[in-house]
Amino acid sequence: MCRHLAYLGPPASLRSLLIDPPHSLYRQAWAPRLQRHGTVNADGFGVGWYADGDPVPARYRRAGPVWGDPSLSDIARVTRSGAVLAAVRSATEGTALGEAAAAPFGAGPWLFSHNGLLDGWPGAAAVIAERMSAGPQPRVSAAALLSLEAMVDSAFLWALVRERLRAGSTLGAALSGTIAAVEAAGGTGRFNFLLTDGHTVAATACGDTLWYWRRGEGAGVNGSVTVASEPSDDEPGWTEVPDRHLLVATAGAVSVQPLAARPGGAAGEAARAGRARAPASDSARVPSIESDVSTEGIVS
Repeated sequence: MCRHLAYLGPPASLRSLLIDPPHSLYRQAWAPRLQRHGTVNADGFGVGWYADGDPVPARYRRAGPVWGDPSLSDIARVTRSGAVLAAVRSATEGTALGEAAAAPFGAGPWLFSHNGLLDGWPGAAAVIAERMSAGPQPRVSAAALLSLEAMVDSAFLWALVRERLRAGSTLGAALSGTIAAVEAAGGTGRFNFLLTDGHTVAATACGDTLWYWRRGEGAGVNGSVTVASEPSDDEPGWTEVPDRHLLVATAGAVSVQPLAARPGGAAGEAARAGRARAPASDSARVPSIESDVSTEGIVS
């Protein structure tokens, strides 16, 4: 449904992270290798990054396919950051299009992306919100639901995560708690989340692929970590995160732990596994050439 990536480490150009690798996020817009649902991610893209001394990240988002943006190569070539989150989008059927619907979503110091879908959108969201509003804290406020950046399932799920963050949850607890609450309220879907505050990355493997690559041992200043839907190259060192697991990472350390089991046990798992899902529609034509972006003059 989408592909996304987060990076923490020494400052690097956006181009070296997102465009230059042989199987980069840029290329995954039209040629993902491991995507299980849909084939083309052409319904928008976005990049968020942090500048030194500013806890609130900048965002650059567009409604069209990443290969159709003539400005991205220049921006990516000269922009450097030690904390980045980016995504290319394949829209869930029935969700809004447009720039506001493209990840990363943001609030304060946080950037968020969702690779997956909420089954039954938008009706399921109303049921989930009603059930969660009657449950334990943090509840879903009406203001949170009315302030969605766009009428898409990802923005709704981001609102749930954001409520937990504002209530004091850690990044990892906000993601795992949201998935548990949505499933407890009867929600189903694929919930691969990616979240950062510029210092830590939290991500879930919940219905689609997730990988990480770490350079450097311990908490050394030269350490870095990349968390992505799929590897951006074939270099050794990439590690796949098992399904229904939570990853929490800094530039110097990575931890992976299981998410809570789905409600319903084995019977529920079997029923969900047997459901047939229609593939996502490919709403834009793939490029006829791999890229019109030159590889000269790279700063990495």
